[in-house]
Amino acid sequence: MIREQPSGPLCGESPVTFLSPSGSRSSKTFKPKKNIPEGSHQYELLKHAEATLGSGNLRQAVMLPEGEDLNEWIAVNTVDFFNQINMLYGTITEFCSETSCSVMSAGPRYEYHWADGTNIKKPIKCSAPKYIDYLMTWVQDQLDDETLFPSKIGVPFPKNFMSVAKTILKRLFRVYAHIYHQHFDSVMQLQEEAHLNTSFKHFIFFVQEFNLIDRRELAPLQDLIEKLGSKDR
Repeated sequence: MIREQPSGPLCGESPVTFLSPSGSRSSKTFKPKKNIPEGSHQYELLKHAEATLGSGNLRQAVMLPEGEDLNEWIAVNTVDFFNQINMLYGTITEFCSETSCSVMSAGPRYEYHWADGTNIKKPIKCSAPKYIDYLMTWVQDQLDDETLFPSKIGVPFPKNFMSVAKTILKRLFRVYAHIYHQHFDSVMQLQEEAHLNTSFKHFIFFVQEFNLIDRRELAPLQDLIEKLGSKDR
């Protein structure tokens, strides 16, 4: 069992829930997209990443472009992964409810408990939708913090940036793990599996390239990770 260790602040924002005409909870509980300012250097880096991804070579696409700052490259990609996972989870929220997913898990062996170190200091057991709402709200708060993720040219990244980025990516991985273990049938029903697989493969190649997530944290999807890696050799 994995219990989330306290790390960083959390704004206690409630889920954004849209009601269908019948008044029931619909599938829109995800966060607004985080935009990188157009015209900024980070925007140019994002365009470079998208162009390289278009070539189909994901191993090459994750590499640090020559002459670029590692922190900035990790920041741009972290924002991009947040947006991707946000959208992917948004497609299956109607299947991920307090009833169907009363705990945040990735298969029978892995259960995640939430803590942020500020509002929730001791790890709490909560449903998957509640956990993911806590998680995505916390990530969004980090990305919106200009002292952590500066968007202006010349503003330095803080000394703790890499530590925060690693925590964000570790937590985002857990959303992939939950989707694969608990909702892959729904993903297939929606014909989203190719999109999910490509997004996850890109994510894994990126965190492997820069050693951003401890191997033990990846254990819930280790078989899939090895399968995706062997196909690309």
